Amino acid sequence: MSWLSAGLAVLLGLVVTATAPHAAVAAADNPYQRGPDPTPASVAATRGPFATTQATVPAGNGFNGGFVYYPTDTSLGTWGAVAIVPGYSALFANEEAWMGPWLASFGFVVLGIETNSRTDGADARATQLLAALDYLTRTSPVRTRVDPNRLSVMGHSAGGAGTLLAALRRPSLKTAVGLAPGTPGNNLNMSTTQVPTLLLSGQNDGTVTPSYVQGIYNTLPAGVEHAWAELAGNDHLSFTRSNPTEMRLLIPWLKIFLDNDTRYTQFLCPLADSTGVSRYSSTCPLVPPGGPTTPPPTTPPPTTPPPTTPPPTTPPPTTPPPTTPPPTTPPPGTACTATYRTIGSWSGGFQGEVTVTAGSTAVDGWTTRWQLGGGQSISQVWNGTLSTSGTTVTVRNAAYNSTLAPGTSTTFGFLGTGTPTSPSPTCTSP
Repeated sequence: MSWLSAGLAVLLGLVVTATAPHAAVAAADNPYQRGPDPTPASVAATRGPFATTQATVPAGNGFNGGFVYYPTDTSLGTWGAVAIVPGYSALFANEEAWMGPWLASFGFVVLGIETNSRTDGADARATQLLAALDYLTRTSPVRTRVDPNRLSVMGHSAGGAGTLLAALRRPSLKTAVGLAPGTPGNNLNMSTTQVPTLLLSGQNDGTVTPSYVQGIYNTLPAGVEHAWAELAGNDHLSFTRSNPTEMRLLIPWLKIFLDNDTRYTQFLCPLADSTGVSRYSSTCPLVPPGGPTTPPPTTPPPTTPPPTTPPPTTPPPTTPPPTTPPPTTPPPGTACTATYRTIGSWSGGFQGEVTVTAGSTAVDGWTTRWQLGGGQSISQVWNGTLSTSGTTVTVRNAAYNSTLAPGTSTTFGFLGTGTPTSPSPTCTSP
């Protein structure tokens, strides 16, 4: 390409980083798929399969310059891109530059920006992130390498809050990643976002505490894919240093939502490697928007039992119904109530969610139960502990959501096989 001539290369200060040769072609059914089939080792590697280069970005264009990192390969078409902004009073060059070559080597264009003022708040950082994406796709020297329809944002602390605000402003973004996302002045409410969102936080963060991140996570709408990982032993500044645990989660997330590459779902749904992760929640199955969530109309439901098979949930006539509580048990709803809804379904499976709400008194521990429908089973539960007996499903609280104040709620989700139904779960305490 002409802009890679020697003179312009000197102007931009290009630096080439050598990595292992790639063995990649775009998959016929996914033009954005890049790189060989992933493995646990490849996802955890400090470099991906693509050679990279980087350039200095001058100030102007709505932000204070920065650095761009990208794969040198031009044979596979354009790449998805992520703009990254640092936290309050910080410089990208000092705190997040380590991420640039790492992410680029996995097949992304990365633009790390410096802010117009190091004291810019979250709102200004959001504005500058979006300006950076506009620059990257419209006037930057690498604009022909970037897919303008596959863009994302990421930031740390106040930059993380700016990232979430940017997602609210630009619903066309493919994903947003908040690294210990700080408050923009008030509790951040993401209930109207349309952008798949990943939150990463530190277990020992005294600045952006786990309870604060939990509050943000709870506002994310159920209809939008999202996840939250709390990194064990990490503090607020852990994201400003080389962090392999963070990258082991971040790379699959970006692959799924920037490249529509569901080969990487196996690492997050369920979490394949919990080393260094103290808490994890996600809206599995983590299907990118437009992904295969609707079964083909010509495919018969594989979970339908043969007509001659008696319904597996029908108890023998002499057996008392398994959901009938003993006479001494208070009626369901005295201590707590549980409500179910189906989040999504696909050929052979579905995702459900149950909301547990405390009654007029506080709840210290809760248990929900319901009956599986014919051909149903449950493969995974998050935010709760699963046990089954025949067709009876029991989910008890996790350690971190056992206590509910009067009238407050918590949710847990699960993946099921079969065709979704509308069960009526009961709730007791403990």
